[in-house]
Amino acid sequence: MRLSELGGKEIIGLDNGEKMGVISDTDLVIHPENGVIQSIILPGGSFFGFGKKREDLVIPWSSIVKIGPDMVIISLAQVETQATQK
Repeated sequence: MRLSELGGKEIIGLDNGEKMGVISDTDLVIHPENGVIQSIILPGGSFFGFGKKREDLVIPWSSIVKIGPDMVIISLAQVETQATQK
């Protein structure tokens, strides 16, 4: 799969079915030596600048369950588990 094919896909949490964001709004952490995507950084933010700012969410590539034609499904349980282990 090409990086350009990921661009418009929505990120959906498997555990709660919640839309987390869109790949085109994220940053990717790519290993500099081999070019492998290590993680997706979903930026925090607030709703139109109002409310409490959320922290950035780092989604390890291993947390991706399925990449479909319109969406990327991630396991939030794996993201939370890996975050607490650090």
